[in-house]
Amino acid sequence: MSDGPLYLLEPVDPGPLWAPFTGVRPIAELRAGIWHIRERWEGLLAAETTAILGDHCAEFHEGAEPPVRPLAPVEGPCIIAASWFAPSGEPLEVDGGTRRLTHEGETVAWIVGEGETWTAPHDDGAGQEVDGIALRGAHDLLTALEHLLPADCADLLATRGDDLPGGSIVIGEPSEVVLFGAFVEPGVVFDTRGGGIVVDEGAQIRSGARLEGPLYVGPQTIILGGDVRWSVFGPQCRVRGEVAASVFHGYVNKAHDGFIGHSVLGAWVNLGAGTTTSNLKNTYGEIRLGAGDARIETGRQFLGSLIGDHAKTAIGTLLGTGTVVGAGANLFGGPVPKTVPPFAWGSDGDERLTEEGFLRIAGRVLPRRGVELTPERAAGLAATFRRLAGS
Repeated sequence: MSDGPLYLLEPVDPGPLWAPFTGVRPIAELRAGIWHIRERWEGLLAAETTAILGDHCAEFHEGAEPPVRPLAPVEGPCIIAASWFAPSGEPLEVDGGTRRLTHEGETVAWIVGEGETWTAPHDDGAGQEVDGIALRGAHDLLTALEHLLPADCADLLATRGDDLPGGSIVIGEPSEVVLFGAFVEPGVVFDTRGGGIVVDEGAQIRSGARLEGPLYVGPQTIILGGDVRWSVFGPQCRVRGEVAASVFHGYVNKAHDGFIGHSVLGAWVNLGAGTTTSNLKNTYGEIRLGAGDARIETGRQFLGSLIGDHAKTAIGTLLGTGTVVGAGANLFGGPVPKTVPPFAWGSDGDERLTEEGFLRIAGRVLPRRGVELTPERAAGLAATFRRLAGS
């Protein structure tokens, strides 16, 4: 359905629950399964997003996303959908008279009629239930991965791609491996017993890699070797070693050995050789997150690290269970605390990266993946720095 423009509504104050992405990127631009939350709403409603409404990520700019606007009244006809909900299922046919979309009694979208004005979330009018995952914070992106990835891969398997090249080893059903213009060296192992494996346009899988589904390898990502399973990799990532049940947003560099498990990595994260996460407490108990003075009950037994955009680790970095690393942090020189502030310079102490230094490093890194640091993008990164520098 499409009933006017689609707007994605950000939380008014994402706060510690969405660290380390609060103030860095819209929640709508985070991945829940293969797709960004925005893309999931667009697929459900057969509509393109006109704008993202939110003040915490003002001036965000990567180049492909809709504009980010301050939260303000919106004139109908339009649909306003919550970015803290990841819909699933087939495109929706909305019943006549429906004014809200709901999930387990909670309103997750508002249908605004001609001549009406939406001013704030409300629970008025007839509701229609939709399937999906309600997201309480950044850690629930892993819950979404667990619930949504198998079906996301299965959907893409319906579009037949290229034949598997000779020399590939398949454990399970070969038809559950789909290649879209990807390059696979001889000797790669594909294990489809747990779900489908999708390798997108321009990706490369090097000899010595073992891929276990469900798994999505994004455009131009290179799997250099190792055991990779139940994960999503955005465009132009570099991956080596063991990766399990994790989300890599675009342009992540993990080109060396080390274990990453049950973790969410923002865009442009760089992990030094041997960087390893712990994703299970020795007590096998529930993992709590720390963000500032807050303590967040995740309800999860397995949870590695949440790492913000442009963060970097030195060789041999060890990240404890439930570590939160702020955007732009550069970790070296000692044990890593459970909560690392944005733009930290070193693993301990109060030294911080300057705005000039942050932009200078970004100006060196982006062109390595063929991405230009345009004035608009630089302005967006500068706004992010100023917004977070005091936190």
